[in-house]
Amino acid sequence: MSDTRVESDGCRLCGADVGSEERFCSSGCRAIHEDLDAAFDDSGSAAEGSAIVDEDAGPSDGLGPDDAAASDGLDSDDAARAFFRIDGMYSALCETYLERVAERRAGVSEATASYVTETVRVDYDPARTSADELRVTLTTTGYTAYRRDGVDTGADAEELANGQTGATQRSREITGLRKRRTEDVLEMRYVVGVVFGSFLLVPYVAILYPVYLADFVDWGFLAPYEGAFATLDGLMLLPLFLTVTGAVLYLSGMPLLRGAYVSLKLRRPNTQLLAAVTVVAAFVYGTVALTLGHNDVYYDLTILVAATVMAAVFYEATVKRRALDRLTELTVSEVGEARLLGADGSTRTVPTESLAADDRLLVREGERIPVDGRLAEGQCTVDEAIVTGESLPVSKRAGEDVVGGSLVISGAAVVDPADRTESSLERLTETVWNLQSATHGVGRRADRLAARLTPAVAAAVLGVGAVAIVLGWSAIDTALAVLAAAIVASPWALGLAAPVSVATSIREAHDRGIVVFDETVFERLRELDVVVFDKTGTLTTGKMRVLEADAAPELLRAAGALEDRAAHPAATAIRDAFARGEGPEDGAVGDGSGEPPTVREFETHETGVEGVVDGRRVVVGHPELFRERGWALTDELASRAATARERGRLPVLVGEDGHASGIVVVGDEPRTGWLESLERLRTAGVEVVVLTGDDAAASAFLEHRADLEVFADVPPAGKTAAVERLAADRRVAMVGDGTNDAPALAAADLGISLGGGTALAADAADLAILGDDLAGVERAISLARAAGDRVTQNLALALAYNVVVIPVALAGLLSPLVTAGALILTAALIVANASRPLLGER
Repeated sequence: MSDTRVESDGCRLCGADVGSEERFCSSGCRAIHEDLDAAFDDSGSAAEGSAIVDEDAGPSDGLGPDDAAASDGLDSDDAARAFFRIDGMYSALCETYLERVAERRAGVSEATASYVTETVRVDYDPARTSADELRVTLTTTGYTAYRRDGVDTGADAEELANGQTGATQRSREITGLRKRRTEDVLEMRYVVGVVFGSFLLVPYVAILYPVYLADFVDWGFLAPYEGAFATLDGLMLLPLFLTVTGAVLYLSGMPLLRGAYVSLKLRRPNTQLLAAVTVVAAFVYGTVALTLGHNDVYYDLTILVAATVMAAVFYEATVKRRALDRLTELTVSEVGEARLLGADGSTRTVPTESLAADDRLLVREGERIPVDGRLAEGQCTVDEAIVTGESLPVSKRAGEDVVGGSLVISGAAVVDPADRTESSLERLTETVWNLQSATHGVGRRADRLAARLTPAVAAAVLGVGAVAIVLGWSAIDTALAVLAAAIVASPWALGLAAPVSVATSIREAHDRGIVVFDETVFERLRELDVVVFDKTGTLTTGKMRVLEADAAPELLRAAGALEDRAAHPAATAIRDAFARGEGPEDGAVGDGSGEPPTVREFETHETGVEGVVDGRRVVVGHPELFRERGWALTDELASRAATARERGRLPVLVGEDGHASGIVVVGDEPRTGWLESLERLRTAGVEVVVLTGDDAAASAFLEHRADLEVFADVPPAGKTAAVERLAADRRVAMVGDGTNDAPALAAADLGISLGGGTALAADAADLAILGDDLAGVERAISLARAAGDRVTQNLALALAYNVVVIPVALAGLLSPLVTAGALILTAALIVANASRPLLGER
């Protein structure tokens, strides 16, 4: 594959193919380029960056065959690109670490990681390394890598053997990941570790804590403990305590220690480093103290901190998984198999990966075209909405290009594949992956606070050590003093406050119909300046229905009977309205009683249908069909049809016995409450922009009713370019529901998918609104603002541990009982505060 920068032969906004005299592929791209040009001059990076196309691309579909992001970093014709899903990524530190790991391998030119989407993109020289070798390289230090753009060897070989070859890329990926997911193993290790730790805590609760408490109070029941166990037999107890605590650290605390290791490796302190400091310091202190026979053994603190912090981390992961499980299985529109048409008319099914340019494919009515190509013979009607965003069906004749992923809704298609046997949907998917891998996560507020506090902790620990040396303490006493300083000074509870705050916020969002995919969503929601909406299926229902009908009831029932034999959205709307007696908004036509009309001599035309219904010849279709058939068409009906089209609706004429007698208007209506939802966003200080693949007429109602900034006739690549231009100096969210919206969703600072959307849209988004509830967008912003306040409160409460133990330590009264009590108090305050409703108090 070779990439070239478009100059005169590519759209200046999105890079799609245009004529030699044209500068833009659509009026929408032109309008966006002119209206959003404030942040970009003609040589600006966005305009140039978007104008990259693949010379070998198939037929033009408005995608910009390879998006700008898809070409970044691939400077050589010999370069290859691989995408990996990484288990175990939890912070922005993981991005930097995995990028370094990949780029240290010979043959790798660039690696880009995103923990938000758990994706790593690697550009490499296939002559020096392979994608499978890169997967092994990235499976390191607790991370597990899986291929996104192909089938792995090893574990995936079983899937191939079990008939998974023809599955779509997405279904292969999800199925494989579900089989190989490591969270269950980690949780089992955690539970086993806690069970081990509970055995060690028994002597603390039964013996040591009462001994420590007897030093503070003179309660009668503590009399047996006064002066008892002042010293311990280290030789007898050390192997037991050391083994059990070490097992707990290995089983339960290993992810915590791994996070600390990555933090040190990158020299970027985080909350897990501070928690690990406490855990390790308590472990070492306990080992030294027990060896010396002292009873101030802090093994309990090691177990409690590791268990508490990791419990919060696993709770956060569990809440996220439940939120994802809330989404139903969405339509997977990618096609993994094709029906090969032989010269003798026979057919056989083959994987799309095995197709060649000289093959011929048969796509039956109701099926999706597997790859881009050209219609070889006949004619058909296709629905390209999932790829282009255009809501109305498109007629295709022999010799015209067809788009892979589009749905054949009338007739059958015999397709000659393009030279590159892939679909526009596959290129959309790769564009999404490119954008996702470049979506770096913002560091958690808790990690930023940890980075500021770490120098103070280090200074306190070193200061205590310096004072001990000046005072002439022994090496052992100095070491114990340094370790004790680390135990009391390190704010380990930040590692608890962050995941608990995130988990409870995600859980409440989930309960309110908002599925959040990563914790940075709330921070990005609070900073939004612009919300961009797709029109079809987002602001509108996305379903055709009869809005107006003016014809004799008998003729409308005849039209419904004819359309019952057709298979496109307008036909379905007319059939539902009249053949079944449901009727349009202004009243039903018929009650569905009596004998259904008898249909004979049914014919399908490019722009309508025809047949003999109860002895009368009836035609239903576009005005042009009546003209072609030589049927009489009055100026009044032609004018009403033109007016309906100007309003963005589909006019369908009905006639009998040689003349047009009435009109049915079909359209896609706005969602209930759409205007109120947009008004609430504007009241909250958020700008609203609408992008749509429909023409200007279909979008006029938006401008007239809401005074919105609307860009019509915008292809998918144009939507992505518009979002990038808006995001040049503002924080932008994109709301969409279709596969064609996925690149724009991934390119935005925040992608929002409606619950009725497609799988690729959901995969590209950062959060999903269930139930197609537009009000959920404003509700999500309110929730994010409340969540921000709650995080601030919990981070302050996380310091309660240090507020308690530091004065006690300075007074010389520090003991494992004090640290355990402070730990329980701090955890209880954080959990109680995090559990309060977020929006109930606003």
